[in-house]
Amino acid sequence: MQVTSLDHLVLTVADIEATAAFYARVLGMTRQAFRAADGSLRVALSFGRQKINLHAAGREFDPKARHPVPGSADLCFLTGAPLADWQAHFAACGVPVEAGPVARTGATGPITSLYIRDPDGNLVEVSVQG
Repeated sequence: MQVTSLDHLVLTVADIEATAAFYARVLGMTRQAFRAADGSLRVALSFGRQKINLHAAGREFDPKARHPVPGSADLCFLTGAPLADWQAHFAACGVPVEAGPVARTGATGPITSLYIRDPDGNLVEVSVQG
C-alpha cells in the first residue's frame, strides 16, 4: 500500500480574500470557489493538478489540524521559469525575497530556491530543479 500523489493541502489563513489575491497575483494560481460535499461554499487556489484549500482562522472545517494557525506552513513550489525572472516578478509585485537563490535538496534531487512570505507569514519557496 502506498499513496501516489498530493491532491490538496489546507492553509489556515487570517483573510481568505487577501491570501487568494496574493497567490493569484504573485504565483499565478487560480482562485476557485467550490461547493464542498457538505454543501458549504469554500475557496481554493488551483495550480497544475493540485489545489490549496483555504480555511479562515477560527472557522476551520472539521476535521482539521490539531492546532491550525495562520503562518505555520512552509511550502515549496516547482517552476520551469528562470529564478531571475521570478526575482524581477517579485520585485514588480513589491514582494521581498527573503533568501536566495540558494541550493537546496528537493523531493527528487537538487533544486535552487527563492524564499518569500505570504500575507500570513507562511514561508513560500519557489524552486527550479537541477
